[in-house]
Amino acid sequence: MLIFHDPQCAHYGSAMRPEQPARTVRTAAYLQKTHPDWTWQVPAAAEPADLLLAHEPHHLKRLQHGPDFDGDTPYFDGIYDHARRGVGSALAAMNAAREGQKAFSLMRPPGHHATSGQAMGFCYLNQIAIATLAAQQQGAKRVAVWDFDAHHGNGTEAILRGRDGILFSSVHQYPGYPGTGTQSFDNCRNWPVAPHSTRTTHMAALAESWEAVLAFEPELVLVSAGFDAYVHDPITEMTLEKDDFATLGTWLKSAGRPTAAILEGGYSSDLPQLTDAFLSAWA
Repeated sequence: MLIFHDPQCAHYGSAMRPEQPARTVRTAAYLQKTHPDWTWQVPAAAEPADLLLAHEPHHLKRLQHGPDFDGDTPYFDGIYDHARRGVGSALAAMNAAREGQKAFSLMRPPGHHATSGQAMGFCYLNQIAIATLAAQQQGAKRVAVWDFDAHHGNGTEAILRGRDGILFSSVHQYPGYPGTGTQSFDNCRNWPVAPHSTRTTHMAALAESWEAVLAFEPELVLVSAGFDAYVHDPITEMTLEKDDFATLGTWLKSAGRPTAAILEGGYSSDLPQLTDAFLSAWA
């Protein structure tokens, strides 16, 4: 397993917020101790030209100054550069996957709520959408995005909607933030799952969404790997256990397709163990 990680991603934020530095600090330390044979690389930050694949110029300017974007998405000094490093990590993971490696981007901030012109929901730049469009620009004909975060990737959907050769497949809590993802259309497939649904119900939706990815016959799969559907996550109302995330990793392994995964949500103190379960099963 190849892990892209820059410790600088923990150099902003507050322990008072769910999306906090400890998410990556603790996860990186746990994985490095548990899997000393895995390879770690520090990725380069993405260039503005990369960001413009998915974002409007005014959005890139807005990220470089306050005030806060919304109640969940504060302005932090240097957040534009932190977000660029996250995009660079996603691009590096995508490139590694296209070369046949299993790659995971362990960075923050997450990205799947960011639209072309708006930061929201802890997200500033949509790294998985950018990586998808970059892969297409490099010649990938069919790219699938599989989003198993507990929240709908509204930004990814908005950016990728209607684009030929791309599939967006998402399973998420509804009702729940951001209140989108109730219907499927064009190249976007959605499986809303009610709060407190059983593990069996949720896993059945995930299985259907994964089958849709496989039926698309992608030459590249990019995964928005959010671990906030966990039963003990503090900001969602879902019921998955650690073993369920291992099952998702097993599906990736069995498919054998070029795949990169990118950390999105996951706010429980068990995030290191959940991430390990997923990556170990995949590896």
